Amino acid sequence: MELPVLNFPEKYNFQIKEDKSLLHIFDEVRKKWLILTPEEWVRQHIIFYLQSSKKISHSAFIIEKKIILNHQTKRLDILLYKRSEPRLLVECKAPGIPLTQNTFEQAARYNTQIKSKYILLSNGLKHIYFKYDFFINQYMVVNDFDWV
Repeated sequence: MELPVLNFPEKYNFQIKEDKSLLHIFDEVRKKWLILTPEEWVRQHIIFYLQSSKKISHSAFIIEKKIILNHQTKRLDILLYKRSEPRLLVECKAPGIPLTQNTFEQAARYNTQIKSKYILLSNGLKHIYFKYDFFINQYMVVNDFDWV
């Protein structure tokens, strides 16, 4: 598999290996090797980006958190906590998958349970941040999320 160049400000130093004809990437947060799917390639870039640009520690990350939504088990891609409060919900898609209204609605449905202030949608090429205003019960597109 040829790994696409993604839209991030730096090139990250990932640990990648081949095993049984599959590429694997080491997840620094979960401390394990994972099959390198296109979505995992995006997820790992986001993790490195958030750690390097926002100085977010491993302990703030929850990766692939299970939630129950309408009697179905779903998985969040990335959830960041700050001071035990959900701060950023991240929905990752493979680079070939466009970010659509359906992508936003999926993340917003997850957020009905999580109640994060920010949502990030990313396919590695395009990144869209949303801020939830609890007073007016509405999402707004923003340039970035506030970690302070």
